[in-house]
Amino acid sequence: MDRPRVLGPGEGARAYTARGSVMHFKALANQDDGDFSLMERTLPAGGRRPPPHRHTNCSEAYFVLDGEVAVEVEGEELRLGPEQFVLVPRGTAHTFGNAGEREARVLVLHAPAMDAYFAELHALWDRADAPTRDEERALMTRFGMEPA
Repeated sequence: MDRPRVLGPGEGARAYTARGSVMHFKALANQDDGDFSLMERTLPAGGRRPPPHRHTNCSEAYFVLDGEVAVEVEGEELRLGPEQFVLVPRGTAHTFGNAGEREARVLVLHAPAMDAYFAELHALWDRADAPTRDEERALMTRFGMEPA
């Protein structure tokens, strides 16, 4: 087991980008036998939201650090500000994005871990051309996400 490390804002064991968002993973599947992953995610104002989806294999939770984040849950848009939290249980339709006019930062927890998905999403978005919605959906399907 690796020695525990204190991580500050903007630090992580891995860093990925996608949809203009930066993700610093604080906890990875290989650190806790896949129990959960935790990322600090920076969402740009006006950034693209993930397609609405359901996780068949994990729950997802959001805790806002800075800015304003919209989390749409089963068609209802919830607006979260600093220090607000929402849990999206497994099987619940959702999407999320920056709801404000400035950058937002949010902690996102997946249980069990989903960091492998974000590594592959980063690879898709790191190409010269942005991926198509179909490519993004195919990746989501491989990781237990269904369109909502």
